[in-house]
Amino acid sequence: MADKVLKVLEGPTAVGKTALAIQWAKRYGTEIVSADSRQFYRELNIGVARPSDAELAEVPHHFIACKSVEEYYSVSRYEEEALALLERLFARYDTVVMAGGSGLYVNAVCHGIDELPDPSPALRQELKDLLQEKGIGYLQERLKELDPVFYEKIDLQNSVRLRRALEVCLTTGKPYSSLRTNPRKQRPFIIERYVLDRPKEELYHRINLRVDLMMQSGLLDEAKALYPHRALNALQTVGYRELFDYFDGKISLEQAVTDIKTHTRRYAKRQLTWLRAQENVAWIEA
Repeated sequence: MADKVLKVLEGPTAVGKTALAIQWAKRYGTEIVSADSRQFYRELNIGVARPSDAELAEVPHHFIACKSVEEYYSVSRYEEEALALLERLFARYDTVVMAGGSGLYVNAVCHGIDELPDPSPALRQELKDLLQEKGIGYLQERLKELDPVFYEKIDLQNSVRLRRALEVCLTTGKPYSSLRTNPRKQRPFIIERYVLDRPKEELYHRINLRVDLMMQSGLLDEAKALYPHRALNALQTVGYRELFDYFDGKISLEQAVTDIKTHTRRYAKRQLTWLRAQENVAWIEA
């Protein structure tokens, strides 16, 4: 597969990755592998901007609506499954397109990830319960105590990454940071990475508009159906958390929509910060 090419399209949320990935796939006569960790889930549609039925019909997509929110899924499992899929696709195509905004998942395929233990179901549930009962501040303090090095690096508002770090610390008895060796595995195909970018004002306008369109398309009803499962990992996601707060009576619906826009813009900013730190990536204007 030394002459095969994986064209990776990254970028912040709402920048336009789906449309461009479809154009690329048509140009090369190939298929798309999704690297959007929230679009994996069947139950999440409007709130994660899943490609429309018409878009999915244009070219074959993989890792879209293929898992349940109740199923435990990890970056390491994605790495294993995506590499197996790529081996099959490269038997048929010279080029495959990967597209998505979940940087950890992209890096897992491009470079590999650390071999870290999976926690017991009991520990995973215990940390979920602590998050619900004592709040994210409690988990932040636990991490500061167990791994002050990683505490200084992590996005402290990302409850999923907080819990994952604590799972490793408590399972191994060692700091999470001490086990992160950042391996660079060689892949049997060529990797070309691109970041799709837009001016900040334009991107933020697209985000605000997309949230309004999501609400018009039925996001409120989608979130209401998912509300009983709100403690699940997959639902610790912008667009759902804010509506869950509305259902809990903590904020008004108007405030929930405003918060979705604000939090999505902040998420896009974090994505861009992360992407700027990556090596061997070509930036392209939308």
